[in-house]
Amino acid sequence: MAYATGAVLIAALAAGCTGNSGTSDSAPDGKPGTPTVSAAPPGKYRTLPDACRAIPLATLKDLLPGTADMPEAQQDKVLEGAATVTYDTDRRIGCRWKSDAPEGTRSIHLDFERVVSYDTSVSDDDRAREVYAKKETAADLPDSGLPPEGSPDASPSGSGHADSGTDGKTEDGRTEDGRTEDEPGKKGSTKGSAKDDGSAESTDDAEATDGATDDASADSSDDPASGSPGDSLQPRLLDKLGDSAFLDDALVQAGSTARHRTVSVVFRTSNVIVTVEYTAQPALTTEVPDSKELQEKAQALAGQLVDSFDD
Repeated sequence: MAYATGAVLIAALAAGCTGNSGTSDSAPDGKPGTPTVSAAPPGKYRTLPDACRAIPLATLKDLLPGTADMPEAQQDKVLEGAATVTYDTDRRIGCRWKSDAPEGTRSIHLDFERVVSYDTSVSDDDRAREVYAKKETAADLPDSGLPPEGSPDASPSGSGHADSGTDGKTEDGRTEDGRTEDEPGKKGSTKGSAKDDGSAESTDDAEATDGATDDASADSSDDPASGSPGDSLQPRLLDKLGDSAFLDDALVQAGSTARHRTVSVVFRTSNVIVTVEYTAQPALTTEVPDSKELQEKAQALAGQLVDSFDD
């Protein structure tokens, strides 16, 4: 009888150990209520277009006027363009065109950059904003009255405007281009304007100014940062072009006499940054490239490219 009681006791103990082991195995691994962190959304664009096929032939012929008089074989080669060397065409791709004519040289450089964030907490678009903002800062634009990319007041569509009164000034007393009346334009390698120290010029000084050479007058009238003929040709932020955009204009002295002007339009659409560079170098060393013409054509091309991304 004692033997039977002992056997029942041993069986009961064995059953208890088995039950405890099962309870331990079924315990939850993680803590209840732990939030799940989702990755930032990817960018809108996963691929890039062929840069050398991004500009319609009719537009290329307008931008490169010298091609009209070329033999057909030479014209085809110029309009075909030359792809820029990149190590990952899925991330960056570009193309260059150049046309030589008796009147001078015109060239175009087109660059597409698709920005990808490798930080799961930062979206591709946010990373692209950072990359674009660095380009905008490096351009050293004069104050235009539009909020720069990345600022709290920046418009998501890049279409913000400064409030202006009836006299064309903003509330802080600046003109529409962001300058006070006595503030010079942007400084540059060959740009700038004389400082007004408040003193009246003498008659001799006025006569000397009136006797300036035609070349000096041409430099001043065609220089977008000299304050003449208008502030609308200054390097500036652009609205209604992609998400954010700016235009830069630089007149560069090449060698002892030759001068060329390069107008750059840079814009961001989602996670892609596009750069358009349009350069003109006249054959005559006394001629200054027309800033207005180059800016209008570069902006028109940038507008076509924005529309092609939206298609």
